[in-house]
Amino acid sequence: MKTMNYIKIGIASSILSIAAGCTSFLEEDLKSSLAPDNTYTSSLGFEVGATGLYAIARSEYNTWGENGAFMHNGACAYEVLQISTDLCRMGTVRDGSLVPFAEMTLNPSTLFVGSYWNWAYNLIASANELLIYSEKNNNWDYPTDKQLYQAEARFFRAYAYRTLVYLYGDVPWVETIQKPFLLSFSRDPKIEVLGNIIKDLEFAKTYLPDNSDNVKEGKLTTWAARHLLSEMYLLRGAEGDYKLAEENAQDVIDCPYYSLMKSRFGNAKNDPGDYFSDMFVENNQNRSAGNTEGIWVMQFQYNTVGGGTNSDDWTRRAWNPQYHAIDGFALADSLGGRGLAQIYPLKWWIGVKGTNATTAGEKEGFPDIQEKGIFEDGDIRNSEYNIKRNWYYNNPLTPNKLGQKCPIDDKSWSQAQLFPALKKFFFGKEENLQLTGAYKDRMKFRLAETYLLLAEAYLRQDMPDKAADAVNEVRRRAKVSDVSDEEMTMDFLLDERIRDLPAGSDGLLLQTYWTAGILHPDSLGAVIGFSDYHTRYHFYRAIIEGLCLELYMALRIMEDRSGLTIHEIRIGGGGAKSDVVCQIAADVFGLPVVRSQTHEACSIGSSMVAFVAKGVFADFDAAAKAMVHVKDTFQPNERNHEVYNDIYEQAYRKIYPRLRPIYQKLIQVKRRIAQ
Repeated sequence: MKTMNYIKIGIASSILSIAAGCTSFLEEDLKSSLAPDNTYTSSLGFEVGATGLYAIARSEYNTWGENGAFMHNGACAYEVLQISTDLCRMGTVRDGSLVPFAEMTLNPSTLFVGSYWNWAYNLIASANELLIYSEKNNNWDYPTDKQLYQAEARFFRAYAYRTLVYLYGDVPWVETIQKPFLLSFSRDPKIEVLGNIIKDLEFAKTYLPDNSDNVKEGKLTTWAARHLLSEMYLLRGAEGDYKLAEENAQDVIDCPYYSLMKSRFGNAKNDPGDYFSDMFVENNQNRSAGNTEGIWVMQFQYNTVGGGTNSDDWTRRAWNPQYHAIDGFALADSLGGRGLAQIYPLKWWIGVKGTNATTAGEKEGFPDIQEKGIFEDGDIRNSEYNIKRNWYYNNPLTPNKLGQKCPIDDKSWSQAQLFPALKKFFFGKEENLQLTGAYKDRMKFRLAETYLLLAEAYLRQDMPDKAADAVNEVRRRAKVSDVSDEEMTMDFLLDERIRDLPAGSDGLLLQTYWTAGILHPDSLGAVIGFSDYHTRYHFYRAIIEGLCLELYMALRIMEDRSGLTIHEIRIGGGGAKSDVVCQIAADVFGLPVVRSQTHEACSIGSSMVAFVAKGVFADFDAAAKAMVHVKDTFQPNERNHEVYNDIYEQAYRKIYPRLRPIYQKLIQVKRRIAQ
């Protein structure tokens, strides 16, 4: 086991106001105003402590360090979880805390590596403190208070550990307050930590309130615990876990308090908009506004108890373009105020509709990208109320431009000054348009996500029809076509997951010599570059890349020996059903990959032989012309091809010659064992 150098143990974020007179007779000698011995002595004290847990959880979104935030003095915390995916890239505004994640140069001293760690363990320590003192206290207003506050504390402990296992894997499980102060802990296996998370959530599920209409806004209910339980059972994946994930997700979906929003609601329902955009209008996130989709809503609303500051939730800073840097624009609350756009969306998913930006996403690996990106016609998520694609000059000081449409081109897009923008992140207050934070409450758990958890649970149990039903509930709300049972496979989901990974699988390389050949009977496979941040999805992508690299080696040998140049790759078989596999193949070969209308290539070939033999076709050229048809073509991403070519030249082609002596030794050992 690895030993951690330190864990910062926080105390409860609870502040008691102490009123004292001027007379020394009335002055009380307190150990500390924050001392738990003074706080955790009644139900009111535990309510104060629980409020502190909500505050620490919410501070995950705090950017500039106000009110004891643990994420501060850098980019929006959630940018680091997005920047290395295929959702976005870093703009020309390069926050120093974001660069290591964008360029994959992070190390243990990188700001957010430690920030997330400290935030989680501060939340855990405060939850542990409440739990310890709840066992000592006998002064409860109601008999159920003890279990209620324990349930909240155990939920937050589970919530913090959820983040830890996702980001760090094996982590120390801590449920005590160390006296004397402990500076080193041993990491516990991830599977054990997940088991403890599930125990906490099962407790929370039992004792948290079940009437969502009878709790304060932002407070936890059993349904939030069940939603998170479903996710954790899926993550653990032990025997019976997928069924339990299904049951917990289904319980949330079937309860009477939540439903997908399908009609206008809230304080903007009479303004231009639609029911999807209504969910992201300020003040529309809670049940009091008519929103039945938010299962757990973090409270950020300005000037409310437990609300936020202008340093909270700088997500809009990340995603809103710097339009005000363009001559002809002035800051406006209708445009989201002042955006800094440290990241910008990639074209493959958001599309280039309403712009003159390059349709061909040659630098993104999607050269045949559709104008509207991933969105079907009529998709409510792509309405003008949800994505702003048309921008008009608004500065009266430039009357020659005022009211004219400002084009979005490749330059304004890559510099993050102007691009199709998600209106859910728009936020601007007329009295101070310079503010970069947001006061909107955040739907942390949303029913649409519960449906997707249910879909994954069904898939894990080999029930694609039921998985499709769950996904289609969400798709129909968005007014898009249903996904078929055949499309709902784990391959489909894996494809979606590996889109998030860069070419080269973050340094993981597989030599795919799994079966000894005639020429090389001593060949074996190899995994190169494995590290603790690699996941099963890295392995899945690395397998595909390894197979393509081996075929690329074969192609180069054929060209060298024949003197011919290959200009196109034809692909068939089961793997050809995956767009991601086809695109990786195109990127590795640096050539267009043409997919036929059917993946049953062997069957087609056999049929062609039979038809030619029977005289139905004069020759194979005639048979091929009649029976083989092109479905689509995948163009190579030149940047990715350069990466793969470097991997091939610098590593892959050298693996077998250098490892062959080791393979021979391993085979000799294997034979001796067999004897």
